[in-house]
Amino acid sequence: MNAAELHKDAIVIDGLVCGKMNLELFQDMHKGGVTTASCTMAFWENFQGTVNNIAGVNKIIDENPEMLLKVRTTADIRRAKAEGKTGVLMSFQNTYAYEDQISYVQIFKELGVGIAQMCYNTQNLVGTGCYERDGGLSDFGREIMWEMNRVGVMCDLSHVGSKTSEEVILESKKPVCYSHCLPSGLKEHPRNKSDEELKFIADRGGFVGVTMFAPFLKNGINSTIEDYVEAIRYVFNIVGEDQIGIGTDFTQGQGQDFFEYLTHDKGYARRLTNFGKIINPKGIRTLGEFPNLTEALLKDGFSETQVRKIMGENWVRILGEVWGE
Repeated sequence: MNAAELHKDAIVIDGLVCGKMNLELFQDMHKGGVTTASCTMAFWENFQGTVNNIAGVNKIIDENPEMLLKVRTTADIRRAKAEGKTGVLMSFQNTYAYEDQISYVQIFKELGVGIAQMCYNTQNLVGTGCYERDGGLSDFGREIMWEMNRVGVMCDLSHVGSKTSEEVILESKKPVCYSHCLPSGLKEHPRNKSDEELKFIADRGGFVGVTMFAPFLKNGINSTIEDYVEAIRYVFNIVGEDQIGIGTDFTQGQGQDFFEYLTHDKGYARRLTNFGKIINPKGIRTLGEFPNLTEALLKDGFSETQVRKIMGENWVRILGEVWGE
């Protein structure tokens, strides 16, 4: 089977997209043969702001039933594939939207939120992010985590501090993930994960989605799709072929205001970092170019079975373990 045929036949899952959630973005996903994308509904938005974001995306899904399908279960992912649609899985990059109400975890689960990152770069009520002195998981954070386990929401640790992450990995009753990260073995960065951290999560049944966000890649904005595949290979060699997938962190369609929001604590307070220019790796600049990744993985020497796992099958399995369906 050639690369184009394999991409068309495979389940393709992007474990993290935070582009501008409009029709154009979803059309490009569909063009790229993306079976399901985990779409960020919240960073620092509160409960009401997050509900508004979900309502906006629900409207797009409802108005385009021939192309889009809301994903709540792994059966929905397989249905999207069978019907040639793109599944929309809703997720958070922070637990801020839960505010101080444990019951909100179930409410958002019922609205379709199946993955939630415990912290976004800095401290919240749950724990600590990767840009701050890490105090670990709070006792309230443990209650949030246990409720996420109970209702079936995956704990994401991509932007979470190492101590908080370690405690979630050890104490969660369900598998947890780095939905979008890169190895610090290729580039030192507060957002990248050490070999030890990657092995630690994998050894305990966790999952690693590899991102292609250029500031975290070895060659920065000069990176190519080959640099991204090099990072996938690096992580693959640590965690193995069953606990790795894709989480691009595509910010397609977003303007400078969005990046200002992301790089300040609480979206407005102190500056945490400055990404500078954002350019996705040459060869996969847009979601519509997703087939190029299947081709690049095959070219690098991954087997057809391994490519299927990396491109989506591993995500389906691990989500099923968390969601219980």
